[in-house]
Amino acid sequence: MHPLALFKYCPKCGSAHFLENNEKSKRCSDCGFVYYFNPSAATVAFILNQKEELLVCRRGKEPAKGTFDLSGGFLDMYETGEQGIAREVLEETGLEVTETNYLFSIPNTYLYSGFLVHTLDQFFLCKVKDDSNLRAMDDVSESFWIPLQQVNPEDFGLNSIREGVKLFLKSYRSKL
Repeated sequence: MHPLALFKYCPKCGSAHFLENNEKSKRCSDCGFVYYFNPSAATVAFILNQKEELLVCRRGKEPAKGTFDLSGGFLDMYETGEQGIAREVLEETGLEVTETNYLFSIPNTYLYSGFLVHTLDQFFLCKVKDDSNLRAMDDVSESFWIPLQQVNPEDFGLNSIREGVKLFLKSYRSKL
């Protein structure tokens, strides 16, 4: 089922005459409002410590509860990617981001409350102020460091994270 099928009423006027316009949108026959179903923005952090270990989190909630993850999450309104990743890292690990460098993005889907959210996951290489106060908070059950040579992308439960880790490792190793 296409995600737009779940939207039955026009969000502007409440009309039930909210019909498929094309594969990306619905249009209200009464007020003319057109709603485009666009991806939500999300961020993901690669954080390395002085020993070239990667900060990894264990997911505390579904989807993929118990699998490896990287710190990150959905952007809030009026927030840049850089602001969002700094907020998410602080909320999940207690670490303060001091520098962000955009790396790449990957389209993804994320099942949230039974609704398949299309996302555009933005990956950043981040530096933190002090990595000694690492904690697991928010939706993270555990946070820890793994030497880069021991990182296995298949341990990461979410597809875009797994693919992002593969890209990061390939790029990182080519620079050595």
